[in-house]
Formats: sequence, C-alpha cells, structure tokens
Amino acid sequence: MMLNGAEDEEKWLAEGIAGIQHNAFYMHRALDSNNLREALKYSAQMLSELRTSKLSPHKYYELYMRAFDELRMLEMFFKDESKHGVSVVDLYELVQHAGNILPRLYLLCTVGSVYIKSKEAPTKELLKDLVEMCRGVQHPIRGLFLRCYLAQISRDKLTDIGSDHEGDVDTVMDAVEFVLQNFSEMNKLWVRMQNQEPGRAREKRKKERSELQDLVGKNLHVLGQIERVDLDMYKETVLPRVLEHVVNCKDDLAQYYLMDCIIQVFPDEYHLQTLEALLGACPQLQPTVDIKTVLSRLMDRLSKYAASSTDVLHEFLQVEAFTKLSNTIEKVIEVKVDMPAVGAITLYVSLLTFTLRVHPDRLDYADQVLGACVKKLSNMPKLEDSLATKQVVALLRAPLEKYNDIVTALTLSNYPRVMDHLDNGTNKVMAMVIIESIMKNNTCISTADKVEVLFELIKGLIKDLDGAVDELDEEDFKDEQNSVAKLIHMLYNDEPEEMGKIICIVWKHTMAGGPKRLPFTVPSLVFSALRLVRRLQGQEGDIVGEVVPATPKKIFQLLSQIIEALSAVPSPELALRLYLQCAEAANDCDLEHVAYEFFTQTFVLYEEEIANSKAQFTAIHLIIGALQRMTVFGVENRDTLTHKATGYSARLLKKPDQCRAVYTCSHLFWVDDEDGIRDGERVLLCLKRALRIANAAQQMANVARGSSGPITLFVEILNKYLYFFEKGNQQITAAAIQDLIELINTEMQGDSAHPDNDPDVFLASTLRYIQFQKQKGGIMGEKFESIEL
Repeated sequence: MMLNGAEDEEKWLAEGIAGIQHNAFYMHRALDSNNLREALKYSAQMLSELRTSKLSPHKYYELYMRAFDELRMLEMFFKDESKHGVSVVDLYELVQHAGNILPRLYLLCTVGSVYIKSKEAPTKELLKDLVEMCRGVQHPIRGLFLRCYLAQISRDKLTDIGSDHEGDVDTVMDAVEFVLQNFSEMNKLWVRMQNQEPGRAREKRKKERSELQDLVGKNLHVLGQIERVDLDMYKETVLPRVLEHVVNCKDDLAQYYLMDCIIQVFPDEYHLQTLEALLGACPQLQPTVDIKTVLSRLMDRLSKYAASSTDVLHEFLQVEAFTKLSNTIEKVIEVKVDMPAVGAITLYVSLLTFTLRVHPDRLDYADQVLGACVKKLSNMPKLEDSLATKQVVALLRAPLEKYNDIVTALTLSNYPRVMDHLDNGTNKVMAMVIIESIMKNNTCISTADKVEVLFELIKGLIKDLDGAVDELDEEDFKDEQNSVAKLIHMLYNDEPEEMGKIICIVWKHTMAGGPKRLPFTVPSLVFSALRLVRRLQGQEGDIVGEVVPATPKKIFQLLSQIIEALSAVPSPELALRLYLQCAEAANDCDLEHVAYEFFTQTFVLYEEEIANSKAQFTAIHLIIGALQRMTVFGVENRDTLTHKATGYSARLLKKPDQCRAVYTCSHLFWVDDEDGIRDGERVLLCLKRALRIANAAQQMANVARGSSGPITLFVEILNKYLYFFEKGNQQITAAAIQDLIELINTEMQGDSAHPDNDPDVFLASTLRYIQFQKQKGGIMGEKFESIEL
C-alpha cells in the first residue's frame, strides 16, 4: 500500500531514531568496557543516520537532537584519557579515519571540543581547522546542522579566548573571526536551500527555511556574548562584516531575519553609536524585505533605551539620531518605489513615536515627521486601504497621547494637513478622538487662532465634507453633535475681546453645518455667549475699532442673529427657549429695550411657527415664567407683554389648557419681593376668568360624557386662591375660598356614578393643608380660621 508524504516522513524518522538507538546501545557497551575502537565504530554508524535527505528540517531536527544527546556522552568519555588510554592529540588524528565524511566531522568536532579544553594546542588553530573542515559537507540541511553542532560545542570554549595565557585583543579577534566565518558559511547554506526547488516548491522550501533561521542566528548570539567584544571592535569589525554579508546574500528572508537579529542581539548603546552604518544598509536590502518592521523595532529599542535613563539623552543629540533615522526612512521610501502606503506610513508612525519619546520638547521634529508623511500622502491617491488609514490615525493619535493636550498638537502646522488625507468616515472618527482627548483632560482652548485650527480639524463633524455620501446612523449623528456641543463649552478666555473672537469663529463654523446640526450646537454657543454677557454687565458703549463684540449690546445683536438662524431650521420651540434666556440675561444687564426685543421675537415665533397645541401650552408657560421674573420693564412695556401673554393664554385650543394658562398669568400681577408688583384686583380677575373657563370645560364634559368634567381644574384654582390668600392679597377672601370648596364638593357629589380618584386625593391633600394652617395658630391661623371644611 502506498503511503502519503506525511506518513512516509514519520516512517523514515522512526527508522532513523531506531538506527540511532540501536548503534547507541552498542556504543554505550563499548564505553562501559573502555573499548575506544568499538565506541568509535558504533558512534560513526549512529551518526550515519544523519546522512538522510528524506526528512523535512523540522523532522531532521528531532533526529539531530537524538544524536546530539549521545554525542555529549561520547564527549565525556573522550575527556577521560584514563579510560581509553589515547592522548587527545592522537584521538584527534584517529577520528579522521571514519569512512563517511559526515560522521567523521561530527566526531572531529566532538574531539576538537575536548582538545580545545585541554589547552594542548592553540585554540585559534583548532577553531580554524574545524571551521575549514566543515566545508566538506555542502548539503544545505546536513551542513547547517553540522555547523550548528560546531557552534554549540565551541560556545563555552570561546570564553577562554582572551584569558591571560591565550593572549589579548588578537586572540579575541580570532574568536570573532571563527564565529563570523561559521556564520558566513551557515548563511550561504541556508540561502542555497531556496534555490534548490523550482516553481511552487519554492514556497514550501521558504517555510522550511524559516524553521531553520535560529540555527544561523545563534552565531550572532555568540558574538553578542563574547565579553571582550567592545564598542570599538563591534564598530570596526563585527558590524561591517555582518552587514556586508547580509547585503550581499541578496535573499529577502535572510536579510530580514539577520537585520532583526542584529537589532535584538547587540546592546542598545552599540546601535546608537553605529547608527549610520546600520541604517546605511537598509536601502540596499531587497525590495521585498519588510524594512518597515526592521526599522520600527530599531526605533522602539532606541526609544526604550532613551527612556531608561536621562543620562543617555545627550548621546542621541550627539549622534543626531533623529536626523539619521529621518533621512534613512526618506531614502528607503524613495528607493522602494513599490512600497505600499501602509508601509511608508508605518515608518512615519514609528519615527514619530521615537521622536515623542526621545525628544518630547522638540515639536519641530514632530512637525517635520508629519510634514514628511503629508508629502508622501500627496503623491498617492485618496487612501482606501483600511490598514493604511489605521496607521494615519495612529500617527495623529501619538501627539495627543503623549502630551494629553490638544493645544500642543494644534501648534503642529502639518497636523491638519495629515487629517485632510483621511476619508470622510475616518476623519469623523479622528475628530471624535480629538474631542474625547479635550474632554478627558479638561483642556481649555483659549485663543481664537487655536479655535480656528481646532474647528478645521473637526470639520468632518460640523459640516458635510465634499463627496460625503454615506448615511450616518441617527444615534451616531446625535452622539457626534452632542460631543461638538460639549466642546464649545471648553472654549474660554478671560479676556472679553478674545472670547468675543472665539464666539464669532465658532458661529462661522457652526453656520456651515446646515440646519440638521444647528439644534445641537446653537444652544451651547448661546450659553457660552451669555456667560460672556454676564461678565460684561454694566458696559454700555462700543469699543472703537473693535469688530468683535465687546459689550453686552453687541453680543445680544449677534445672539439675535444666531437664534434667528435656528428658528428658520425650523426648530421654533428651541429658539423660543433661547430667546427667553437672552431676555433674562438682558434683564440682568438692565437693558430694557434689548429684553423687550427678545420677548417680541418670542411672541412672533409663538404666533407664526408653533402650531401644535401641546407645544403652545408649554411655550406660553415658559413665556409667563420668564416674564414674571423680569424687573427691567417699565409700566408700559410690561403691560404690553402681559396683555399679550394673557391673550394668548385665553386663546389656547383646549379649555383645560386655557384654564391653567390663565390662572398661571395671575403671577404676572403679584411678584413677591421688595419692589415687586402687587395688583390684587388683576390677580382676582385672572382667577375668576380661569374659574369661568373651568365651568365651561365642565359643561362641555357633561354634554360629551353625560357626567362631570375635569374637577381637577377647580382644585388647582383653589390652590391658587390659597396661595394668594397666604401672600396677603386683600382681594382673595376666606368667603371666596369657602364658596369654591363648596362648589367643588357639589361637583364631586354629582359625579358619584363615575368617581375620579385623582381629584379626591388632590382635594383631600388641599383640605388637610387648610386644616394644618388653622391649627398652626398665630396670624396665619386666624386668617384660615373662618374657612369651614
């Protein structure tokens, strides 16, 4: 039966392991009996299993590790000359007579390890001999593992190089030369693997190669651990030799891995002092090398190094690290013309992150990075790659997260230019990020020029961008506009002139938002302006030469225009509320004419724009409440406005609404403060009129339902009578209250067929209050005493 590829490989691996175990058994018997020749014979047969070409690198590694464990036992046997009776020099010659080259070289390396440790020959000569001998195996996988074994068994011996009896710098150079030569040969074998298979098999072979990359990288790890390899040696010898080999191998997988390995293995201070050489190799790498990741990791390591101690920051300035990194990135992007947008932008994100960590005070550096990114983005079409867009957002987020202050970001002239390259949706997302940063850090934007820049940045939220066709979810739209409204409250300056400029700038931008946005943003702008008005109370005249509002009068003129735009949306109910707020602010500023004008605009809105009966009822109550609080009006203006309010109240569509509005108007004629109006007769007229309307409503209910109407209205009017009775209105008598109570009782008795619990509860509560006042005693008790319950 035919086996498939995976089953075949498992079968071959099992056979290889069985062969190693079989020969290892006899090798151990020979070792136990101190029989050197038998031990060498079976060890050579055991190592012959590594000559297979049928295994993938992963499976071959399993086989190699089985043999490696046995070789460690053999090495221990070789160390004890008393057991085998042969000098290490003779042993080194003896193992070279093995029949096959691969077992011969494994045994040679094993004995060589013992030979080096014995110090009976110069380490330099032995290492040179071993590394040269290994050239005899040119099969990529077998050769790689053989040289890997050489690196492993010599690793602990290299620490002896440079000791007193070995010599000094020259001997250290010998060790470095050995590792570099072994590294070079291993990399050649590793690269050669890719060229052995044509077509589709190359992808499979590339995956297999990635499984072997650590074998090559171990040489660089060894170099990084040789203590006497100082900065000068690294700069003059190690790095140039390694980079030369990396560049010349012309293999994208090897170049990427080895560059990354260099960055990870050697110390940060070495990288900083050899930055020019390291960066110089980057543009020479193959176009398919993922250079953005290599450079990003380098910058990340350097920035962490800078953060580790403030003492090293001057070194970054001395070597001009930012300039070198910036120039290299520009050159790499220029050379690699096929680099996708996401790759270029990722490089700028890494460079900006490096800059913000190492040189946080150099805003010019940060702006330079943003400018370079703008230049790159300008040479490509509108971003449609989602990954590239995310990187642009990361680039824009970096200054916000570093400084926690949008004001600092606003000083970067290229910041808005980067945002212009985002699509409409992402532009909005970034605008929301900016607003969230402002709110989170409670940042106050205090100058008009910065407000101008800020609103340019968030223009995706405050107006429809060109080409915007996507329909936003209603809830998302509300969230966005509410965020803008909150932002307006973060724009503040203690100087009235500057604050006035800010208000005008915000108004200019919000007007561009169109009718659907104004109901969200105008209220915040109005209250921001009113806050300024209250700070300016008492200033009457105009300031010569100032275009921006600087007095309450000028600001009220602007507010009138702002709210008028809102009323045309149309959003008349909101506009009405804002007119009333402005009227009250004008009252506080003692500007009667201005306050009267706002009330006039309120009534115009009420007449022409508010048609819904429920909305009319709410609006008239708001008007009455605001008018009742006004103290600035003279008799004529107050009478005019009061007459309008009572007239509109009596003309409401529904009788219950009419009744409630009319009795509410009674408060317009009785203001309970020192200088307040106290016109008891007109109060009584309002209450009597409300009572007539309640009677009319009762009769209409009788006709419509055959039962009593809204008795609650009578109880509400009773409460108004009690209020003014307590306040000392001489026109409201105990007899009138008594009559009203009897009327209510009569009406409720007539509704026994259809009892209404609400009036019962309301009336009972009111009567308890009267009883409480009677029992309280004193002047108030005497007043209520004549009311019989």
